Amino acid sequence: MRFPWLILIYLLFPFAALAQYGSISGVVTNAESKKPLARASVFLSNSAAGTATTDDGRYLLSGVRQGQYTLVVSILGYEQFSKTILVGREPIKLDIELKQKPMELREVVISSAADWKKNYEAFRKEFIGTDDNAKYCEILNPHILNLEYNPTKQLLHADADEFLIVENKALGYRVKFLLNDFKIDHISNIISREGQQVFEELPGSEAQKKRWHQKREEAYYGSSMHFYRSLYTDKLKEEGFEIYRLKRTLNPMRPPDDVIRQRFQVFKDRRMVDSQKYYIELEKMSKWNPDEHLIKPALFTFEVLNRDAQLGLYDLHFFDYLYVVYKNKTDDVYNKDLYHPIDMSNYAISVITPSGPYIVFDMNGIVVANPPLYEGTWARDRLSDMLPVDYVPDHKSE
Repeated sequence: MRFPWLILIYLLFPFAALAQYGSISGVVTNAESKKPLARASVFLSNSAAGTATTDDGRYLLSGVRQGQYTLVVSILGYEQFSKTILVGREPIKLDIELKQKPMELREVVISSAADWKKNYEAFRKEFIGTDDNAKYCEILNPHILNLEYNPTKQLLHADADEFLIVENKALGYRVKFLLNDFKIDHISNIISREGQQVFEELPGSEAQKKRWHQKREEAYYGSSMHFYRSLYTDKLKEEGFEIYRLKRTLNPMRPPDDVIRQRFQVFKDRRMVDSQKYYIELEKMSKWNPDEHLIKPALFTFEVLNRDAQLGLYDLHFFDYLYVVYKNKTDDVYNKDLYHPIDMSNYAISVITPSGPYIVFDMNGIVVANPPLYEGTWARDRLSDMLPVDYVPDHKSE
C-alpha cells in the first residue's frame, strides 16, 4: 500500500538537482582600532575552502558548494570568530571584527616524559584512528598539545593554542585543527571533540594523486556523508543502502558500562579476584536484550525525510533506532552490541540513535543540528578516513 504514497511524494517533494556554488567575501579588522588584520586564517570548518587575509584585511572564498557551514576566522592574539552560514547561489558579504584576547595564565601541569608519551599515544589512537590509513598519518607538531590525565576520573583531556597540523598521506590532505577540547572518558567509554579544521591538498606526483583519488573514493562510499547525500536525492537503493527501524530494549541483567568499569576498578584495587571476574563476564554480555529485530520491509525515503524550512537543509526523523545497511561493502569487525540478522550477509552496518526529535543535515551530507550517536561502521571513523565536507566523488550522488 506504500506505492500510491510514493507517487504522491515524487510529485509534491522534488529533490535537489545538481549542486550549485557560492562565494563569501569581506574584510577582517581589529574591533577597537578598526584597522585591517593581515594574514588571518579564514576558512569553512571541515571543508577544503580556506584562505588568509591580504594586507588590507580582505578575504574571498569562491566555488563553495551550497550547504550550511561554520565560517571561522583565527589569528594569534585575537579571540576566535565563528559563525554559522548557509551558502546559496547568491554571494555572501560578511565583514568581521576580531577582539583582542586577554592574556591568560594557563595552569602548569608537571608530568614526566613517559607520562606525556603515554597520554599522547592514547590521544593519537583515538584522534587519528587505527586502520590502514592511520599508518600514513603524521602529526607534525605534537608538542603544542596540552595533555592532562585525571586518574580518578579516568579522563584524558587535550587541547592546543594553535593549529595542530596532521598530514594524511593515505588520502593526500594536510589537515589543520583548532583543537578547543578533546576528551577520552574511559569510564563512560565516550570520546568527544570540539574544534574546527580545514583541509589542504598535499603536493604529489601523478602516481600519488592517482592513489589518493582511489583512497578518497574508498573512504567516501558507504560513509555517513554518502548516506545523507543519497537520502535527500532519493537514491538509497541505487547507491547501495537499505534502511530499517530497529526494535531493541536494554538488557536488565547487564549494568551500564560506567558502573561495570568503576566496580571492576574497586575490586581490582582491593585484589578481589572473583569479583573482578564477575564484572569481566558482565562486560562481555550484550547491552541489548536478545529479542531485538528489524521491522520489515525496508523504509522508503519519504517515510523518514522532510525538507527543512531553510533552503538546503533536511530533517531525518524516525522511531526507535535507524538501521543502515550498505550492501557494497563488508565489515568483519565483531561487535557484541551490534545486531546482525542471521539471514543477512556480512554487510557494513551502522545504527543511528537520535539525540532529538529529528536530525538536521545539509546538501553536503553533514549533520548540522542534533548530532546523533553512531554504532557500527560509522562509529569507528576517525581522521584517517575524514574527507572535507565539499568533497565530490567521480560518481556523484546528486
